[in-house]
Amino acid sequence: MYNGIGLTTPRGRRAIVSFLCTFIGTNGYVQRNLSVLRSRESAADRASAWDVAPPKHREPDAEILEHERKRKVECACLELQLELEENGIDEEKIEEEVNALRAKLLATLTTATSAKQLKASDTHGIAVAKKTELTKMAVALGTRADYTEGEAFDREKQDELKAKRLVEREERERKREE
Repeated sequence: MYNGIGLTTPRGRRAIVSFLCTFIGTNGYVQRNLSVLRSRESAADRASAWDVAPPKHREPDAEILEHERKRKVECACLELQLELEENGIDEEKIEEEVNALRAKLLATLTTATSAKQLKASDTHGIAVAKKTELTKMAVALGTRADYTEGEAFDREKQDELKAKRLVEREERERKREE
């Protein structure tokens, strides 16, 4: 052992210094760990990605949602038809009952399902639930309809709004004086 570095035995041992990611061999030579994978993006680059484009909320497709609702109606009608056929009821009577059920379900088709009943694969239904949640939150917080995310951090936009408010205030004062 020389100056507290290395081992007294010839066998050899690696000492890992975790905060430096280095290896120290028995002779005391310090070398860098080349097997450590470093991330290619720095934290500043990841943070600046939010400045460029904030996350967007996708609009739900109304046609897909309407198709899903109609599909559920047809599934219920088919189940009723199969059940009535198993019971041996006439074709005309089956058709009348299925048409009555279809008319009843199509009349109540506009009611939306709750967010708790949605499946993870129903992305458009989830998007509708999220949109209603965001509108409720916006009403509760009293945000403007023309508000965009991240607007408060845009210096140029804030300067524009400030100048606009000053012009409006001067105009109101001028009208008051007249």
